[in-house]
Amino acid sequence: QVQLVESGGGLVQPGGSLRLSCAASGGTFSSYTMGWFRQAPGKEREFVATIRWTGPSTYYKDYADSVKGRFTITRDNAKNTVYLQMNSLRPEDTAVYYCNAHRTIGRRTEYWGQGTQVTVSS
Repeated sequence: QVQLVESGGGLVQPGGSLRLSCAASGGTFSSYTMGWFRQAPGKEREFVATIRWTGPSTYYKDYADSVKGRFTITRDNAKNTVYLQMNSLRPEDTAVYYCNAHRTIGRRTEYWGQGTQVTVSS
């Protein structure tokens, strides 16, 4: 069982920056593909970014079109933590951000954090 705990959310003005963190425990962190999703009020949860460790100092990353060039996902396998650096924030980035971990070894297993609120407003 993997536990995920997000932190770093808050209120920020448009154009500002935040860094979200997601600390994982209870599993082999490096074997999981990690991701960030978000859910705005009245909307479905949507993909934001994902990162998968593919070898020594190499990673596969992907981003939603809406955040490309503004958000950066990284991971520190030694600290069992994944980060989301968010720059040039816009009001439409306002949402609850969720950390996700998944892997497929025989069968798919998936875990979610409890979420952290990000509000972009002046």
